Amino acid sequence: MTSFKFLSCFKCLAVAAGVAAVTGVGFLYSGLYPMGADDHHNDLTYWTLETLRERSIARASNDIEVPTDLNSSERLLAGGADYNDMCAGCHLKPGKTESDFTLGLYPAPPNLTLTGDRHGHEHAGDTDNDDEAIKRQFWIIKHGIKASGMPAWGPGHDDQRIWNMVAFLQRLPELSPQQYQILTARDADDAGHH
Repeated sequence: MTSFKFLSCFKCLAVAAGVAAVTGVGFLYSGLYPMGADDHHNDLTYWTLETLRERSIARASNDIEVPTDLNSSERLLAGGADYNDMCAGCHLKPGKTESDFTLGLYPAPPNLTLTGDRHGHEHAGDTDNDDEAIKRQFWIIKHGIKASGMPAWGPGHDDQRIWNMVAFLQRLPELSPQQYQILTARDADDAGHH
């Protein structure tokens, strides 16, 4: 009698799983879910995507080794010019609070001129100056993030160049607009670098 109940319960679960799968596929093909960047996800979808992204990046960046010379002035200057050319349109400059990209992208890119705990992304913690956040920044710059507008810079940039941008990111929140302008200027010999 117990095995009959077990088989009956198993059949009910199998039928329920089949109905859920058919319903899910039907929903995918219905086109009912709004995909416009100006129509935000519901809370459950947003939480699911955020959790998946954060856990994936944490796992993937775990074994990255941070260079010991990350605080060098050479890295800061080289990374600043690249940040200005490649990143500031979305992630802003000191003194700016929005751009056409920040208004139009969803989810909105973090304002990296603010400390991690202030730019509104839960992964950041109290400061970006810890190894976990630094590894994460390197991984994100190198590999990008699918369906977010964040490109993978790794195919066209070597690891040293990416570490230079990470070095600049560590100092960015403390820079004034004037300091930023000085640190991000390219000299005449470097004008065609990017």
